[in-house]
Amino acid sequence: MPDPKRPLLDPAVLAKLGTLKLRVRAVTEGILTGLHKSPHHGQSVEFAEHKEYTPGDEIRHIDWKAYGKFDKYYVKRFEQETNLRAYLVVDASGSMGYRGAPERLSKLEYASALAASLGYLLVRQQDAAGLVVVQGHVAGAIPPRASASHLGPVVEALEAARPEGETRLGAGVDWVIEHAPRRSSVIVFSDLFDRDDRIVKKLAQLGRRKHEVTIFHVLDPAELEFPFDDPTLFLSMEDERQVEAHGRDVRKGYLEVMQRWLEETRRTAAEADVDYVLCRTDRPLDEVLLPFLARRERSAA
Repeated sequence: MPDPKRPLLDPAVLAKLGTLKLRVRAVTEGILTGLHKSPHHGQSVEFAEHKEYTPGDEIRHIDWKAYGKFDKYYVKRFEQETNLRAYLVVDASGSMGYRGAPERLSKLEYASALAASLGYLLVRQQDAAGLVVVQGHVAGAIPPRASASHLGPVVEALEAARPEGETRLGAGVDWVIEHAPRRSSVIVFSDLFDRDDRIVKKLAQLGRRKHEVTIFHVLDPAELEFPFDDPTLFLSMEDERQVEAHGRDVRKGYLEVMQRWLEETRRTAAEADVDYVLCRTDRPLDEVLLPFLARRERSAA
């Protein structure tokens, strides 16, 4: 559970982000020109929903087909089209509840703070941000919207997320494929402790559908350094597995396996043109976000 003293949207972090913007690397299918490159031109709004006509509504927005079908006047409502729609995919499985020290954020808290900060940037630059919370299934989703009022529900959903269940990021991939008919930016926040050892390749499938994929790989320093010496009982946070071992006896082998896994993950992401960022939960958020945003700025120049 996030510490109320540590809001997901930390004003100090947001101040350091200043006027930076999140740019995409791929051409998006938005209609406005400007921050992001777009292959389309000529319109500036898209259909959002119908509402029953009331005096004062624009006559030109009456849907005459709906009138013919329902014998009532309905007007079409539009939202400002954006060049970018982003889906913030947050892993809220049991392993994301881990924190190696009481003063540190859990991996889920850290991932949620990263997602909230990027959501803030997206909405501020008038792009659309949505949220997909994944455990063994899609536990919740908020479609992308660009309005400032949309950020509140996204942050509230992140604050309400609790780590539980197994990791199955593939459910998030399937959800995005089904609900994102146009090119989008898909930003994943996860420890990648997925039963599917091909999960990075699964995420890369989104790239073949013209989505731009970014992975923020969130790990606790204890998972990277294994600072255990004494006999320790290691408990799985996603099932009933447990292993008792003498820390100093297994550290060397553990670190070798961890290093090979990280190298394989980086290599697979690079080959699939997936943007990859390794995040330690003991690093300040701005030390992760500022280099990432600066790199995107340079690549878009």
